[in-house]
Amino acid sequence: MKEVRVSLKERSYPIWVGRNVLNQLGRVLRGYDLTPKVMIITNPVVNAHYGRMVREILEKSDLLVALTVVPDGEEYKSLKWASKLYDKLLDHKLDRYSIIVALGGGVIGDLAGFVAATFMRGIPYVQVPTTLLAQVDSSVGGKVAVNHPKAKNMIGAFWQPKFVLVDLEVLRTLPGRELRAGLAEVVKYGVIRDRDLFEFIEENIDGIRALDLGGVEEVVARSCGIKAEVVTQDEREEGLRAILNYGHTIGHAIEALTDYKVYRHGEAISVGMVCSAKISCKMGILDDSQARRQLELLRKVGLPTCMKGLKPKNVLEALSRDKKVRAGKVRFVLAENIGQVVIRDDVPLEIIEEVIEEQTSDKRGVLPA
Repeated sequence: MKEVRVSLKERSYPIWVGRNVLNQLGRVLRGYDLTPKVMIITNPVVNAHYGRMVREILEKSDLLVALTVVPDGEEYKSLKWASKLYDKLLDHKLDRYSIIVALGGGVIGDLAGFVAATFMRGIPYVQVPTTLLAQVDSSVGGKVAVNHPKAKNMIGAFWQPKFVLVDLEVLRTLPGRELRAGLAEVVKYGVIRDRDLFEFIEENIDGIRALDLGGVEEVVARSCGIKAEVVTQDEREEGLRAILNYGHTIGHAIEALTDYKVYRHGEAISVGMVCSAKISCKMGILDDSQARRQLELLRKVGLPTCMKGLKPKNVLEALSRDKKVRAGKVRFVLAENIGQVVIRDDVPLEIIEEVIEEQTSDKRGVLPA
């Protein structure tokens, strides 16, 4: 089992990455000075595969376990469902030293983490991510949130978990589309920070897609390491951490415009990365050949590279509501090379409009089945 450390003084914590490590969850939790009450928050799909298993693992460690199932879907990452979870925590009499286990993908991790951050002004929680996207990205770093009808992750907090436990074996029950969506974030890490990782994915994409766990473990551990390094330097996104948003500015707009029902998060981010690369080329800071490498790798992964069917004016309007807007200017993370990005808020509107027009009319790179 590999360990990656997020170093944040008293809020520091480990990320453990390995195979068949779920059975260690109870023992690890018992190592913390907490009361024995535990609330598992999960969704129906994950519950069917792992709910009973995780509950029994915890009960074997003499923990008092309750389990709550939230419907599957981005639309349930809401204040309404946060309120329902507060009711469950009160019903089961959890206190400030009880713990929440977020067992699921990004939606469950964000929602459970938000509830942990706000219940009794903050109680402990741990992340047990069951999707590739959650394992490499959303479970790490302490950004927790719920969505507002007009924008994603608009209501949230920074609340670090006690630890993150990544069991790669759970990916065997993950649908292929979800695996591809998670790989979008892995490609992102290569673009923003690690050229060697990008090249590793290029050379091993067939094995990774076929769930060769040796290759998967390599990309998961390296992705977590990059995010841990960035979060350690900038926990609250006051500077460096913003590079993690490569592809997310337009990606979030796509998700909002389609009510989070058409694109998986990673699919929208894939389109957003293509747009960011194109903007980078038009700004004169990225060579066309490097933009093509990104495009070709995303296509090899099996991800969409355009947003066919959306109206450019609606995408532009959605961009204006993004959290990253400052003084009316949209901030973009732009690529200067594979492994190096820069944050810019001076992208001319005509370039943004031109790229969005191109990517809404492109007939290639449509959403995979």
